[in-house]
Amino acid sequence: MTSPTRRPPLRRPDLPLVDFHGMKTVSPLMLRFFELLRRVARSEAAVLFRGESGTGKELAARALHALSPRGKRPVRAVNCATLTGEMLASELFGHVRGAFTGAIKDRKGLFVLADGGSIFLDEIAEVPLEIQAQLLRVLQEKRFYPLGGSDPVAVDVRVLSATHVALRDAVSRGRFREDLMYRVRVVPLFLPRLADREGDVEALLWQFIDEGNRAAASHGLRTIEAVDRDAMDALLAYSWPGNVRELHNVVQYALAVGDGPVLTTEELTPELRGEPPPGHEDEVPRTEAEMQRGQLMRALQQARGSRTEAAKLLGISRSTLWRRLREHGIA
Repeated sequence: MTSPTRRPPLRRPDLPLVDFHGMKTVSPLMLRFFELLRRVARSEAAVLFRGESGTGKELAARALHALSPRGKRPVRAVNCATLTGEMLASELFGHVRGAFTGAIKDRKGLFVLADGGSIFLDEIAEVPLEIQAQLLRVLQEKRFYPLGGSDPVAVDVRVLSATHVALRDAVSRGRFREDLMYRVRVVPLFLPRLADREGDVEALLWQFIDEGNRAAASHGLRTIEAVDRDAMDALLAYSWPGNVRELHNVVQYALAVGDGPVLTTEELTPELRGEPPPGHEDEVPRTEAEMQRGQLMRALQQARGSRTEAAKLLGISRSTLWRRLREHGIA
């Protein structure tokens, strides 16, 4: 019986990769999104970026700022999910000496540092309700009070924000002010999922391989020259819940665990191979919540408890990981 002919591995194709302020693509869908960014950048309207984790919301916000009339002025960013209420208030509005324990001198907040420019509030749905009232004042009156201060500070800042959840849902659950929602989502922009971006999985795969090869070559480590066709089939068939960030992590994983010039299926992450991590083959979660909890637990075990490493394994941000851990009651 004649054995089937093995398909030769794929070499790097010549792809017309467009680099738009750090966002790289060959997808017509993304090119249309870039054109929309150019048009919206001309206005002063507040913009809310919607999209899954890893789609590049902060890159899109920085691109919009750079294209706007404020582009030569500063842009400041903060992830609202990673700070406590008091720390976030201090980060945004600053504080005066003695405002709280440890406030030994006055400190300028991001709104002052971004005066004349833009501020990017990532995961805005996570802002505590008491701070939402202060944000509303800035948007309505263009002034605020520093933490512990009695004198108002006037600023001129364009507010850009992002969330992976629908603000209307947060409003209906009493977690977000409706009046603030209408202020920050004057122009909602939706970033496409990687799985919907035609040609980008292959194009970005080779881009990340090239970047990894340059770093590896300088240290005498493994470089990838070709991709096995079965591995490419798996990459193209995958749903990419972690989007571009997850694809980048998959390439880093393959460079670290593999050997030789060809990226093979065995060097892909278990999710791409359609397998659970070793030692967990018998776990059969029955609901979506159980599946997500199982993924979180496996990632933490693989990362030996490191949340930073677990987030990298899952292809999500640390703030998203922390939120999911809280939702599932995982300490």
